[in-house]
Parts: sequence; C-alpha cells; structure tokens
Amino acid sequence: MNDISFNTRDCGACPIRHRAVCSRCEPDELEHLDEIKYYRTYEAGQPVIWAGDPLEFVASVVSGIATLSQTMEDGRTQMVGLLLPSDFIGRPGRSNAPFDVVAVSDLTLCCFRKKPFEDLMDSTPSIGGRLLQMTLDELDSAREWMLVLGRKTAREKIASLLAIVARRDAALHKRAPKDGMSFELPLTREAMADYLGLTLETVSRQISALKKAGIIELEGKRRVIIPDLETLISETGDDLDGGPIA
Repeated sequence: MNDISFNTRDCGACPIRHRAVCSRCEPDELEHLDEIKYYRTYEAGQPVIWAGDPLEFVASVVSGIATLSQTMEDGRTQMVGLLLPSDFIGRPGRSNAPFDVVAVSDLTLCCFRKKPFEDLMDSTPSIGGRLLQMTLDELDSAREWMLVLGRKTAREKIASLLAIVARRDAALHKRAPKDGMSFELPLTREAMADYLGLTLETVSRQISALKKAGIIELEGKRRVIIPDLETLISETGDDLDGGPIA
C-alpha cells in the first residue's frame, strides 16, 4: 500500500465526482472533506483490510476494482461482492471491518479518516443522504448477486457479469448503455471464475461461446465490445421488462 498525491486534488476534476459519496456536496462542504482526505494505492492482489480489523478510514474507489469476501472457519473463501469505481468502503458507526477487501487490479482509493468523516456526516445532510442512497443500491446489487450465484447457469452468470460491468462503466462516463459500447473488463478470467463459483475452463469456454455467437467481441485480452445490448441482456436470464439495477 502506498500514499500518493494526484496531479490535482481538486474534487471537481475527480473522475467519480458525479457518483461518489460527495456528489451532492456544495463547494464549502468539499473543502471540509478535503481537510480529512488522502489517497492510497494498492497493487493487484494486495489486501486493503481484513475482516475483523479496526476500521480507521472509509473510502471511495477512484479507479480499479476490489473484491469483498468472507472466510469460513474451515478456510473456504466466498466472494460476496465487487467494488467498482465510485463504490464506498467501510461503514460509519462500525468499528470493525465485516469483510476482507482485496485489490483485484491496481486500485486507487480516496480515503477519509473515519471519526472526522462521521462528525461531518452529522453536520452535512448531503453526505448522509447520498450514503443512504448508495447503501440501498448496494442492497439491490447484493440481491442481484444472490440470483447470479445461486440460480443461474454458467452462461447466464458470465453474461450477467458483463452486463453489470458494462452498465457501471457507462454510468461512470455519463453515457447511456447502448449498442456498440465497449469497456475494459477489470477482472482476469481467474478472478471471474473465483467470483462466480466456476472453473477457469468453464469461464473461458463460455466467453468463447458468447464471442462465437456474436454476442460479444473481444479486442486484446480485456476490451469487450457489445454489438447489441439487448441480445446480451437476453443471455442473462433476467426479466427484460424489469431487470437488475446497475
């Protein structure tokens, strides 16, 4: 883990400004946040925090991706969530971390010292309101992943993951999801296998099948192109009239 300094600390230039916990803050409120924030980077595979550790900070993911996981008594580990840019790490009012957080790719966090952040929440309704909204979105995502991990076929799991990442990438760049959109897949196939409860061979086989069927196109190792978004969503097994929430 390293502390870093961006070329600019201006919150207005932050790539996640419109989706982060501070998105509703006024300029004077951002100044207060700036007094208690700092940046940290983690290399792929590096732990951010272990379950049970004291929570000394809360943070927003600026770039990269991390996993939330829980280890059982017999040593088995289950990933229970993904943290993508603008997602929030930590819970105000909670003294210890409930899950392991591990960087999957190179990760940059905008961190806030926990106690000052909690004090600021009490005096800044915009932060508390935005955090509540993000928490409810996280609950929706958790319910969605219960379906993905528990009831879907391997092909539906892969398609669901691709659709979720595509929608999040579009939202982060203030674009509507559309036909022909492309994004960098932030997970290796090994990480996808671990997260979805599949073997590496199954992940590779299903990605190849989606490519062969023309549902996705691949450029290099990580860039995914979606020629027809509705066709991809139809492969997720979700109700096209309702569907999951991004």
